[in-house]
Amino acid sequence: MSDVVYEETATMIAAGELQSFVPFGRDHCKNHPNAFNLQLRELQPASELWTSDCAAGLAGSLQEVSLQERERESWQLRKGCMEVPEQGVEFEEELYSAGNVVVWTKGSRAHGSNVYKAFTVDSPVEQALWCDFAVPPSKKDEEQLEHTVCIVQNGCINIHTVTGKDFLSPLPFQVSKAWPTKFGLVFERKITAADGQLNPSGEPLPYLFSMLHPIDEVAPVVYKPSGPFDSSRVEYMTESSSKIVFTCCQPSVIVTYDSEHGIHSVWRLRKVTSEERSMVLSCLAEPFAEPLGFQATGLLMSHLRNHSRLDTPCGSKAARFNPGAGASGVIGANSPHHYSTVHSHQSRTLMSSPVMHSRVHSPGISKMAAVSRDHSPGMAMPSLSGAARFNTTLHSSSPAGHHHGMAHSPNSTINETVPEPIIPDLCMEQLWSETTACHSLDREMSSQASKVFLTSDLCENRYLCFLVESHQQLRCVKFVESNDTSQLIFASVTNIAAKDAEPLQNIDAMLVLEACGSLILYTGVTRVSQVFVPGLLPSTFGLNNNRVGPYTPQEQVSTPTNASSRNLQRMDEAAMPSPVSDPRGPNMKHHEASFLEDYTYQQALRYIHALRDPVSNRVTLELSNGTMLRISIPDIAVSELVRKCLQAIRFILPKEAAMKVLVKWYTIYNAPGGTSPHSEWNLFVTCFLKLMGYNTERLTWTRNLNFEVPLSPVIAAKKARPCDGGCDEDWEYLLGSHYHRQMDSHSDAKPAASSGFNASVIPDDGDLSSAPSSSCVLDNTAPLFVHIPALFYVLHLLYQELLLNELHRERALSLVCLLQQLARDLQLEDYVDLYWRDYPSLINGFTESCLIDQSLIGQMQHPSFLRAEPPCIFSWLSSCLQGESVPPFPYLPGVCHRLRLLVLSYALYISGDDKATTSNASEYLVKLSAGQKTSEQQYKRQTSVNQVKSCSGSLAEQLVVWLTSQGFTLKDLESVPFGVALPIRDAIYHCREQPCADWSEEVCLLIGRQDRTRQAHNMTLVKSKASVSSSLSLEPPATTEADEEEDGMSDIIQEVTGLIWSQDLRVQEVRRLLQSSKPVRVCVVQLPEVSDHEYIEEKENKLLQLCQRTMSLPVGRGLFTLFSYQPVPTELLPIPKLNLTGRAPPRNTMVNLNSGNIDVPANMPSWPSFHNGVAAGLKIAPASQVDSAWIVYNKNKNQEMANEHAGFLMALGLNGHLTKLGTLNIHDYLTKGHEMTTIGLLLGVAAARLGTMDVSTTRLLSIHIPALLPPTSTELDVPHNIQVASVIGIGLVYQGTGHRHIAEVLQSEIGRPPGPEMEYCTDRESYSLAAGLALGMVCLGQGSNLIGMSDLNVPEQLYQYMVGGHRRAPVGASRERHKSPSYQIKEGDTINVDVTCPGATLALAMIYLKTNNRSIADWLKPPDTWFLLDFIKPEFLLLRTLARCLIMWDEILPNTEWVKSNVPQIMRGSHSDSPENINMETWIQVQDYITAGACMALGLRFAGSANSDAFDCLYDFAKNFMRLMSFYGTAAAEPGCYNMQTALSMILLSMSMVMAGTGNLKVLQLCRFLHYRTGGEMNYGFHMAHHMALGMLFLGGGRFSLSTSNSAIAALLCSLYPHFPSHSTDNRYHLQALRHLIVLAAESRLLVPVDVDSLKPCYALLEVTYKKTDWYDETTVELMAPTMLPELHLLKRVRVKGPRYWELSIDLIKEVQHLKSVLSRDGVLYVKLRAGQLPYKDDPQGWKSLLGSAVTQRSSGVRAFKLEAISTFTSEPALLSFAEFFCKTSGGAKHRVETVELFSAMLYECVTQECPEMLPTYVAIEQAVGALCRGEPQHSFALWQMRLVVELWDSRVLQRPAHGRDALLSSEFLPVMKNKVDVVLDSWLKDNSSALRSYIGRKALPDGPGSPMLACFLVYRSVPCLRNKLAQLQGCTSLGHLLSSSSRLGMPLRDLLRLAPVLLETQSRPRMLLGSPLLAR
Repeated sequence: MSDVVYEETATMIAAGELQSFVPFGRDHCKNHPNAFNLQLRELQPASELWTSDCAAGLAGSLQEVSLQERERESWQLRKGCMEVPEQGVEFEEELYSAGNVVVWTKGSRAHGSNVYKAFTVDSPVEQALWCDFAVPPSKKDEEQLEHTVCIVQNGCINIHTVTGKDFLSPLPFQVSKAWPTKFGLVFERKITAADGQLNPSGEPLPYLFSMLHPIDEVAPVVYKPSGPFDSSRVEYMTESSSKIVFTCCQPSVIVTYDSEHGIHSVWRLRKVTSEERSMVLSCLAEPFAEPLGFQATGLLMSHLRNHSRLDTPCGSKAARFNPGAGASGVIGANSPHHYSTVHSHQSRTLMSSPVMHSRVHSPGISKMAAVSRDHSPGMAMPSLSGAARFNTTLHSSSPAGHHHGMAHSPNSTINETVPEPIIPDLCMEQLWSETTACHSLDREMSSQASKVFLTSDLCENRYLCFLVESHQQLRCVKFVESNDTSQLIFASVTNIAAKDAEPLQNIDAMLVLEACGSLILYTGVTRVSQVFVPGLLPSTFGLNNNRVGPYTPQEQVSTPTNASSRNLQRMDEAAMPSPVSDPRGPNMKHHEASFLEDYTYQQALRYIHALRDPVSNRVTLELSNGTMLRISIPDIAVSELVRKCLQAIRFILPKEAAMKVLVKWYTIYNAPGGTSPHSEWNLFVTCFLKLMGYNTERLTWTRNLNFEVPLSPVIAAKKARPCDGGCDEDWEYLLGSHYHRQMDSHSDAKPAASSGFNASVIPDDGDLSSAPSSSCVLDNTAPLFVHIPALFYVLHLLYQELLLNELHRERALSLVCLLQQLARDLQLEDYVDLYWRDYPSLINGFTESCLIDQSLIGQMQHPSFLRAEPPCIFSWLSSCLQGESVPPFPYLPGVCHRLRLLVLSYALYISGDDKATTSNASEYLVKLSAGQKTSEQQYKRQTSVNQVKSCSGSLAEQLVVWLTSQGFTLKDLESVPFGVALPIRDAIYHCREQPCADWSEEVCLLIGRQDRTRQAHNMTLVKSKASVSSSLSLEPPATTEADEEEDGMSDIIQEVTGLIWSQDLRVQEVRRLLQSSKPVRVCVVQLPEVSDHEYIEEKENKLLQLCQRTMSLPVGRGLFTLFSYQPVPTELLPIPKLNLTGRAPPRNTMVNLNSGNIDVPANMPSWPSFHNGVAAGLKIAPASQVDSAWIVYNKNKNQEMANEHAGFLMALGLNGHLTKLGTLNIHDYLTKGHEMTTIGLLLGVAAARLGTMDVSTTRLLSIHIPALLPPTSTELDVPHNIQVASVIGIGLVYQGTGHRHIAEVLQSEIGRPPGPEMEYCTDRESYSLAAGLALGMVCLGQGSNLIGMSDLNVPEQLYQYMVGGHRRAPVGASRERHKSPSYQIKEGDTINVDVTCPGATLALAMIYLKTNNRSIADWLKPPDTWFLLDFIKPEFLLLRTLARCLIMWDEILPNTEWVKSNVPQIMRGSHSDSPENINMETWIQVQDYITAGACMALGLRFAGSANSDAFDCLYDFAKNFMRLMSFYGTAAAEPGCYNMQTALSMILLSMSMVMAGTGNLKVLQLCRFLHYRTGGEMNYGFHMAHHMALGMLFLGGGRFSLSTSNSAIAALLCSLYPHFPSHSTDNRYHLQALRHLIVLAAESRLLVPVDVDSLKPCYALLEVTYKKTDWYDETTVELMAPTMLPELHLLKRVRVKGPRYWELSIDLIKEVQHLKSVLSRDGVLYVKLRAGQLPYKDDPQGWKSLLGSAVTQRSSGVRAFKLEAISTFTSEPALLSFAEFFCKTSGGAKHRVETVELFSAMLYECVTQECPEMLPTYVAIEQAVGALCRGEPQHSFALWQMRLVVELWDSRVLQRPAHGRDALLSSEFLPVMKNKVDVVLDSWLKDNSSALRSYIGRKALPDGPGSPMLACFLVYRSVPCLRNKLAQLQGCTSLGHLLSSSSRLGMPLRDLLRLAPVLLETQSRPRMLLGSPLLAR
């Protein structure tokens, strides 16, 4: 055992932010509705409770008194780990449980607390805890964590995730305690007397169990014995004497206590290996070779499995259920579950051993409790059939591993005799255990740890600490991780006397409560100081009264002269009671702890008796009177500069020395009274120098640090509250104060910059004369004296790091004052020279140095890395830019982060080493070898994680990708000095033009391509209630008229349609044509001879005609509004009314059909209502948030609305939402027996499961198809239309699968004969057609590849159904069903072709779709003789022609000749050439139908392509038919009119297919013309066809088009079957509901460019490249988006083309999924407008842009540049603001006008060169040059940047003129600025060459007012520290000699030539100057 390191024993620090603490959950529970059940009442005062049982102690009194009287409450706190809106806000989380309630609270000190989640359970909560479960990865590399709250009850555990999932897992044993681990939960089983009954053999049962996921089963935990011969064995953890006292996630360890031997052990918790798993199985297989516990466990398992077998819920895929947790999912045993979490320490236990309160409980859980929670799909309901007989004995169990679990139905029997093996999940491996023997005293007193935690010290040593309360001892075990981080190596044990302790993670410390009541702060095992808590009695008033000392008050007023001494001396002062009043809170409940012995003395006083709930640096103190206080322990530093210095010091010093320094600083900084953040740096410098041995009182500048206290002298000593009031006397008092007189005497000396240092101050006390610098000697006994060189060097590197951040310039200025002092004293002249060049004015004020004796210098440790030549980062970067070889630059890992980034960036991009960031990094960077290796190891791990895959792109691309991988952002780039940042900006500029498609969001953000960033970001967002995108907020415009909103079309986004069709109002016209919610206008003129009654009848007849049209409108409206709406989950879906009334002008009287004057068909509006419901449901977008509850919520109680709801259900299936409808809800719908609802539901479910072969859906459909039921099944009376819908549904579910059984049944159903008693006798045509379509879908496009169906002879059978012949004898099950013939229909043995032909023809077409099988196609040719033509119905010829063309897909050509070629040869001439016996009507019919079939095939072939040739061809035929129809007139007697109308309707539909989504005006005009034709043959069906065409033309409001995939063609054939209903109830030939399947062919192909800045849709030019095909070569076309893209498989590339927008290319060979995802999100493609360009909407021709005005010549462009008009050519807010504030002349001053002109030129340059981000750089260059020209440079920093800019410009532009256009560096601005600098410096050299000579010749630094200009000159001209180089110049008397030695000087030649006169003159002077002594000034 090592002893405690006592450090700074007499010091004391002050605790901050004292707050009274009450758990927030307690207050919440008091206000809870169920609070009276919880009986949460205030306890008696603590004193009364204690006196009742003083001797028994607090724990005993709680057990005996309060457990019966109150509900037990407990809570735990942890650091907030969830994402919060306020970034950077630290907050705490509290988990409070009392009674049946658990409350999860979040809150911070600044923002208060609020309840995050609250849970109420059925039985009292035994334990509540947080736990993170690892979700098994699905095709991803990393696991995701499920954050949960676990609530342990008696017999079960509730698990609630933060995402809203709830799990209820029955536990097969009683749990003593649950513990969170890295892998999930670990349970300790409660030991009961029933264990012996369960296991008669007496072997112990497993004691520890694990649960890896809420749906997994519990499995026993195994451990590896630690013996030398047991390394290969594993055993179950059966030792009930070993209790878990602590678990941790990172590292994954468990600490146990063995009560038998009285020792603690540390175990590593990990997954079991496959070898260990197989060992367990082999041991179970050999009963005689079993290790301890296996047999007993096997016996136990058979009982457990009977206890809680669980039912498998429907639809759960790989879930297997078992006794432990409900349902188990398979998790790979070897898959690592690595994650890190903030460990939450458990609240202290009530008793020393959990067995003290074990009670026998029944593990069964009530069924109602289980059912009430069965709302989550991931939860199983336990089946408790076997629980009753097992109730009394089941208290420990270990269910079988999930690898062997099986799902059983409730009726299954289980073999109880053969136990299944138990597969463990987790294994414990012993790492360490205590070695102390168990003494007799220890046996009497349990030495179990009451508290265990991990902590670390300030030097990153880690300790495992456990508090043994009985011994009042804290044992700290030091441990380290092995190199591969897989093992923990434990070292020494240190004992600390402690009554209680808690860790403080944020400050690497722990708080220890000593037995005497003192709070002591430790870091690791090093004692830091005592903690003073205001308002509490300190240790001096504790039990040890002999330490009471006199109270010494501090000085009342602290003045700056004595502030420093006070800061350093106050840690020796005695502690004193605070004047703050005693904050007595309400009497709260006290918690588990032990008594202090001297109760009577302490009774009246408040003292601390326990600590609890540590979070970050806060901890709760439990006081003796029951109240609790929350205190915070202050941090080690607030200032970022001090933090970095401490980090560097800790890195370089040995651990012991570093610990001393950090502890010393901590105690000084946090002494009572505190220090302000402003003086923190001053205090640090003073402390640091003293530790090095300096006497800070003897150095002027450190003594004067005390003058720089920013607070007034009255309040400097304490943090006082600012007072709002004040008077003039206060100000007068301050003016007369001693402090003011001191400061006033120094006011004439200008403070150096703004650092707070005043180096040239001479106090008026005159004591400087007595302290000359020569007498300032360092104390060589100081702790840091020997480390001064190393410390100086690391602080110098920190200084270089600070120079690379513009925001840290002030910190660098502060640090340089300290550095110059150390450099002077170490006699490092080059370092002093470097600091003087950086800050000449400041360094000139420092003249003092402390003499260090040579012998003392020898005592110092001079590290090897400290070189005489100072490392300067700017010089290194400059050498890199000049192409010189550069030495590796030193850096501190973890401190010099930016320095490392920039060095490697220059090495990669400037030096061109593409391996600089990976393997060659050591050539450019050298890490300092330090006293500590930990940081380096951590750093190595961190960098290895951050390694990015090698990028094969250009250097610029590699640079931006690497920078992003290192966390470098645009915000970081803005803080990099402009000269250093220019190469990075250059790389970014080159990458911006064509970014790689696979770049991450961060890379796109860095290069300024927010369009790519937004696109990537949008992929992860759920769209809100806007139909374009969540970020666009494109809400449809609110309409004013109520009825307009009710027409169901108000959701079309007009911002997009307004861009697509900007020239006219066609969308409003379509909306007007398709609206069905207003009464129609009935215009009938009453002739004189017509009576009123007849006139009313005439109006109603007219209304009936108009209603045929109105009833057909919803079908078109559904297509028009497709997927345009996102419903609100709390609102019903609005379904517009189908209005069948009319208004008769001029009086606007109402006309309706219910008057009884005319006959109206029964159920006339039924199907139209169904279509109306479908149209409303199709508005819902697939991405909407729709669930089962919302679907049922929309069910209307009104039976009149049942048809609408039926259509709504079908629509939900078509857009994919019906998969979310629960099975019970489907059952409810079907049991209602409503025909429409059943049809809609079956078709919807089938469409949602398209092509999946889903078993449950197949069962659902088979019930309604007699052919799919067993022959012996009960005959169900299924309505005919439902059978038709079910058959189509089967086709949809099995689409493209080629399923043999389904195909066989459907093939026989095409020719299903009529049965007896009118079975299958009505509307047989629609059933046969449905069977044919379904068969075609099942075998879609498979042609001759039908595997396993050759014996079915499918094509031959279909041909027979098509042409007729003898019926084949039925086989199999159908033979029994069809043995009785029909009594009504006598068909005989022949096939009724009129019934079977359409289905068979289309089945053939779909099976051989696109196969180009000529032999099958020839079957479908129309006959070549008039005789044979007479035998075929003309409409069948239409189908045959269509089918033949679909098979010969590639031969379809978009021209008139091809269409006419389908007409038989005998009909191609004129009618006069035909035989005389041929009827003219037949001739016309045949020709019309064949033409219509060919046109329909043409429409399908070019569907959605907007092919102009196809459209022109179809339009010509449509015009011909229109012309022919005008001859027929409207006479109904003319039979040709119906055929003409049918053919015209099919051609119109074909045109709409080709132009789908384009809104073509010619088709719209044709549709509108036919819309107004209501008489004659214009029946319901024709109107439906015309309005379907109109809806297709504007599909989805112009956002969708049609696909030509096989699946889409099948859907189009089903929906556009060329036989439309004659009236609204007609389903004889084709089921009306199938018309909506057209939705399955729709696909989103509209690309909408959205400006990424304004988030508004805009125009953009697209370049679309087609792939090469057999019909055309690779072609590129230009389209103006928003536009409809062609089908993606035809495209090679889509590119956003300039010059208005940044180019964006999508390569469809690689990125087709990316484009599909863009199109599926409404086609939103984010584009970014270039600078100087206007959108096409504002400037169609491009004449207004800035570049357009500057076409003639550049200079005229600048002069023509009007600042007032800047908003007309750019929309960037930064540029507009710059123009407004900096480019307008307000005064008449000449310099003002020049500046404005210069700024205007800069702005023009940035805009024209498309690099607006260069504007700040240009302004910074101008400011730097301006200060130099005025001769007012404060420092040389800006000249360094200017030099880097010029060197980059030289290397890129001058040396490589063929480099191409380099906009960032081809500016005219840079040469002008460079010339200005040259002129100023040359003129200065001419006038001040003596100053330069003086600098070169003397060893003292120059002072005086000219020194800043000299420093700027030396920096800009690359002059090295010449005083060390003069030896090399000896003998250089001529220019030639000088030039030959230029390489040794390291100066560029041009700069050397400028200096040559001065250098040569210097050489000619006497050389005695070289030996001149150092002048002490």
